[in-house]
Amino acid sequence: MNIALIGAGIVGVTTAYELAADGHQVTVFERCGAVAEEASFASGGLISPTCLTPWADTHTASRVLRQWWSPLNPQHLGPHIGPRQVSWMWRWWRAGRPESQTLNRDRLLQLALYSRQRLQHLRTDLALDYEHSTGCLVMLRDAQDLARVQATQSWWREVGLPFHELSPEQTRRLEPGLNPDTTFAGALLLPEDEAGNCRQFAMLLRNEALRLGVKFEFQTSVLGLEAGQRPTLQTRSASSQPQQRSFDACVVCAGSASADLLRPLGLKIPLLGVHGYSVSAQVREPLNTPRSAVWDAQRQVSITRLGQRVRVAGGFELGHNAQDKRSAPLRELYQVLQDWFPGAATLSSGVQEWKGSQAMLPDGPPLIGASGLPGVWLNLGHGASGWALSCGSARALADTMSGRSAAIDLSGHAMERYA
Repeated sequence: MNIALIGAGIVGVTTAYELAADGHQVTVFERCGAVAEEASFASGGLISPTCLTPWADTHTASRVLRQWWSPLNPQHLGPHIGPRQVSWMWRWWRAGRPESQTLNRDRLLQLALYSRQRLQHLRTDLALDYEHSTGCLVMLRDAQDLARVQATQSWWREVGLPFHELSPEQTRRLEPGLNPDTTFAGALLLPEDEAGNCRQFAMLLRNEALRLGVKFEFQTSVLGLEAGQRPTLQTRSASSQPQQRSFDACVVCAGSASADLLRPLGLKIPLLGVHGYSVSAQVREPLNTPRSAVWDAQRQVSITRLGQRVRVAGGFELGHNAQDKRSAPLRELYQVLQDWFPGAATLSSGVQEWKGSQAMLPDGPPLIGASGLPGVWLNLGHGASGWALSCGSARALADTMSGRSAAIDLSGHAMERYA
């Protein structure tokens, strides 16, 4: 098939590669000048199926809603709140009910494990040399953190997720750069989880996709989409007038812009851009940096070392402009880094502060598969977990489009759940 693909973030690049590997002709349309320029640009880099749970759970919802009304908190509800945002928040609250949360947690875990497997396969098979590390430490600040994690350990054992409980003393031996003045209740070691440079991986995989014949049209916006046996895109590049182009199929991977593109077709997908932050800085003293990825369970912040940089990522905003960087979530990231690894990074110069819009569905699992309209396919709504879910989502969609059964059950990722 001759396939159009909209969006060249990490999900779009992996999807383009997998479709081309199956022998399809693929043209990727991207409004930016390169791959992974928006939500995938400076993500935290954590690939942890064990830590990946739906954001819609009772504990998170209660905590975030309490904090969201204060501009001093990292999680904040901004001034640009309308009917779509209110509707999304209502769906998100309902999805946090125990029965829904358990179902969505299992769906995300299945996809995350498969995606990690596919990532490792691509890394080995294609000899992709990008910054990555193995292992993740979940830091537990107090007894409440410890109790919440212990409540999920039976499920981890049930599904076969390996983990090791560590005392503070064992944790410090494993991570000697930890702040000696910070007290904590303990940690969990997740030996099979990992972290990696998402954008670097995307750029390497783009090169592999080019070798398979994929065409990338950068600085090209998709103004409209018409479904049909030969779906049609209206595109406009920086150097040409709008033009109509027809394909055998179209895959929408356009992140937060996907909902606006699909709404004229009658597809009302509750997809919103929830903003996250990261801070990246040069390594100051290698002995003071984390050896593996670190996840602060209470603050919901990750710390990873990517080559000669340290990256701290977290924070969630709804109802703010993408261009406005608030000081509160950035202060939180600096504080978490200071709490765990003071002196690890040079913060006096060369610091990159990033804010990105992560296209999130209220219940958690992304949409993967047919849209219900002829010729239009979906791979979107991965939220802050696009890097962790991209490789599995791409392979599963490519299998489905080629008429094969996907290696995982995609029924929970179908458009029917929003019928």
